[in-house]
Amino acid sequence: MIIDFHTHIFPRDIRENREKLFPSEPAFKLLYQSAKSRLVGAVELMDVMDQNRVDKSVIFGFPWKNSAVFKPHNDYIIEMVQKYPDRFIGLGCFEPSGKNAVAEAERCIAAGIAGIGELAFYRTGIDERALDRLAPIMEMCAERDLPVLIHTNEPVGHDYHGKTPITLAQIYRLIKRFPANKIVLAHWGGGMFFFGLMKKEVKQSLKNVYFDTAASPYLYDAQIYQIAAKIIGVDKILFGSDYPLLSPNRYLSEMAEAGLTQRQLAKISGENARQLLT
Repeated sequence: MIIDFHTHIFPRDIRENREKLFPSEPAFKLLYQSAKSRLVGAVELMDVMDQNRVDKSVIFGFPWKNSAVFKPHNDYIIEMVQKYPDRFIGLGCFEPSGKNAVAEAERCIAAGIAGIGELAFYRTGIDERALDRLAPIMEMCAERDLPVLIHTNEPVGHDYHGKTPITLAQIYRLIKRFPANKIVLAHWGGGMFFFGLMKKEVKQSLKNVYFDTAASPYLYDAQIYQIAAKIIGVDKILFGSDYPLLSPNRYLSEMAEAGLTQRQLAKISGENARQLLT
């Protein structure tokens, strides 16, 4: 089974009228003001899944700061999961700093959502204030054994829309602050997996941390799959396409060309996600 752990879908009114949200949602404007930044719905995603041999996708929206936007968007995610339970697994998404964020997490979980994410701090990075705001949400998910997907990115290299002012130290403080949580770090955790080579506390701190592959073909050479598997173990890698940024086949082809064994491919492309979500 192939499970894409990282996809974004949007309801029709946002897809057709994105500009109306730009004034009140600067992070959304940053990522989606260009017409080249595609917005898709559930039906289009399922068509792509069928074309790319993907059995299930983990779906979520955008970390909106305003409850008037994130509540209906999460309702759309919940509705699509209920309508297509064999194809979709949903996460609740919102900006953690919003005043209604904790209540929204509770609402989404009560509706049967499978976890929370992709949570992002596009304008601030994951500073101490952000960790304090995350705390009640992380506690809620830890109690229910639900995963939390966190947007991260590499702190070096070329600039692009959506690259946050984040540091590896901030990512590590997040991991240390919430050791009981199952944490998925998007985009290879900004390279955090490399420090799994350290002999002392880091290896233990990463025991509940997973890394998704979102945007990997844009950021890293294909050999990252083999290297990451050797450092952190193949069980901790989750295939995520970040669709509609890239098609799933772009990743699946790259993984096959990277020299992974069939067993490694099976784990990364679906088995690890299935075990994490059950």
